[in-house]
Formats: sequence, C-alpha cells, structure tokens
Amino acid sequence: MERNTCSAQTSVQLTQKTSKPGTSNGLDKLSRLEQLEPEESLDREDPREYCHGGYHPVHIGDTFNRRYQVLSKLGWGYFSTVWLCLDLRFIHYVAVLGRRVAVKVLKSGEGFTQAGQDELTLLRCASGPTARHLQSRRIVQLLDEFKIAGVNGVHVCLVLELLGPDLRCWQVCFGNPGLSLSWVKQVIAQVLQALDYLHTQCKIIHTDIKPENVLLCLEEQNPKQTAGGSACPYPGKDAKSRSTAEKDLVTPISLKEITVKIADLGSSCWVAFELVTGDSLFEPKAGKTFSLEEDHIAHIIELLGKVPAAVALSGKYSMEYFNRKGDMRHIGVLRPWGLYEVLVEKYHFMLKEASLFSDFLLHMLDFQPERRASAAQCLLHPWLSS
Repeated sequence: MERNTCSAQTSVQLTQKTSKPGTSNGLDKLSRLEQLEPEESLDREDPREYCHGGYHPVHIGDTFNRRYQVLSKLGWGYFSTVWLCLDLRFIHYVAVLGRRVAVKVLKSGEGFTQAGQDELTLLRCASGPTARHLQSRRIVQLLDEFKIAGVNGVHVCLVLELLGPDLRCWQVCFGNPGLSLSWVKQVIAQVLQALDYLHTQCKIIHTDIKPENVLLCLEEQNPKQTAGGSACPYPGKDAKSRSTAEKDLVTPISLKEITVKIADLGSSCWVAFELVTGDSLFEPKAGKTFSLEEDHIAHIIELLGKVPAAVALSGKYSMEYFNRKGDMRHIGVLRPWGLYEVLVEKYHFMLKEASLFSDFLLHMLDFQPERRASAAQCLLHPWLSS
C-alpha cells in the first residue's frame, strides 16, 4: 500500500487551492468529516459510558453541591463532561445574571479519580501564589472543588472561572472564513502568554495544547474596535510538573513522543497553522507496511527536513522507526515540501507574509530542543505585530 500523503480539505478549499500531488501536505479528496466512519460522532460523548465508573448523568436545572445550577452543556471529553452553571451564592451580588462558572464532572472510575486529583494539584499551582502575575489571567482559574455521589459512583468536580457573567464562550471553530488574521494573531499571542506563565512562574509544562483546550471568550465590542476576545488554555489532566517533564524543554525526547507533541511550543505551532489556514498541519494514516506514528514522522521530515541523527537515534523507540544511519526504516520515499513553499503554493500567501509566518512557526519546531524558541521569545516575533 502506498503512503497516503494527503491532508484534509474542505470542498470549498479544494476548488480554491492548487495541490502538489504526492506530498504529505498536499491534499485529500475528502473533507475531514467525510472521512469519519458513520458510527463516529463529534457531537456528544458515547452514551455507553454512562455506567458504573463512567460519566455522571446531568440534566439542565440540576444543582451541584447546593450551589451550582446547571444552565447548559459546554462540552465533553474522554475523562469528563463540562457544564455552564449559575453560582447561586453570588446571584444577588453580581448584577442580575449572577456569576457563571464551568463545572467539570469527571468519570467516577478509580483512574479518573486519580486524574482529578492530579488536575487539582496543577490547577492549585496555576491559581496559587503566582496568580497575581499579569499573565495568570490567560489561564482558566480554579474556584472550587467538591465530590458528588451519583448512580455511577463518586465523581470529582472542578469549578472553573469563566471570564464574566455575560460573555459568550465558544471553542475555536477552525476553517471559519470570518476569522481575521489580526484576530488569530491575538489568540496565538495570548496562548503564548499563558504558556510563558505556566513555564516560568508555575514550572508546569502543559503537553496538551490543542483547540479543545483553548476557551475563547468573545465580548461585545464597540463598533469602532476590532472584534476580539480572550483565549485561555486550560492546564488539564495531561499537564506535567517541571520535575517530571523537564526533558520536554531542555533535552531531546524520543521520536515516539515527538509524534504526539514537540512540547508546548510545537503544539502551539499546530494550533497557529490551523487557525490561519483552516487545515491541520498533518493528517497521518497507517499503511500496510508502516504505522500511523511512522507516517506522522515522515510528514514531519517532509516539512522540516531530515531529523539530525543524534536526535533520531536518541529515543527509547528509535530503532522501531530508524536504521543506524538515521533514515526511516519502513518508508523509503519521502517528498519534501517546505513550510514556506506550502504557504505560497497551496495557500497562496503573499511572499512577505509567507516568509514571516513560516519563520514564526519554524522557530517553534526546531528538532534541537536547546535551539527551539521559548514562549517569551515567540512573543517578540515580528509576525505577531505585522
């Protein structure tokens, strides 16, 4: 089976963009949603997970801990569901609407309970003594914690701050033609500010920067102002303390890890690319003779160039993917297409903008961790202010 070297496109994008056949960043004939199996759903959690050890059943109007009244559902994940609630304790003090909060209800299984405790530890750190730091407001704050006993077991609940009682909150919607480039740059800058705060003040590495973990709060704007808002990354279950993840920032990590994350800055790069273009940077797929992870590594090499041998061979799982020369073991044919060329040829960027944006992203993607830009350094890049 030949490698599928295509990335997702919407039907509109397919008619507007040219392709470079056979490249990892060149183009799927089907949109992302069209590739999903019929049973997969992006709309809701698996109802079979409402069982002992699983999700807690929640209904609009329910009240948690005699205080938080459920107004609507904000979202869900493998570990939990999240609900928009009215804090009844503040209903007479914060205007007429009261204070809105997000209540995250974790599954009740033993592993999920431990994940909740780990999450609490990280949230307490991010909301602790350093919370007076200016950039701490870029992190969703922990307000309260409690447990509830339900039909499926005992669930850890986390109460998280929303940025005001009258804000409209959405997760990022990618590929939205209404998103202006200046607005995108504002979001990326705020994500970088949040990461700088986590890295330098809290000694926490997030490790899970992705669209689902960025909360956008869009405020009503004066007609004379540019539409905008606030972006708050959430330090959730996958975040790591510096003591357990120091190597993610200062030493090479194994290539098996690289396929999932290139630390926080690499993940921020994926988010920036997707916000600007509407496409995922990589869409790896498994073949008959290679795994999804190998295809992902191949895509990275096609975009960024060959992995230095010292890095390629330094990981615990290196020999699964590379031979002793540092070449891929199971994928022989690679079709290089650099980031600058991708932006110009596929997305029709003007040359100056393509040069600035690709330079901004590449500073976050260097294979050598000691040469990779920090969040603070990225904030000084001219692309953000251009």
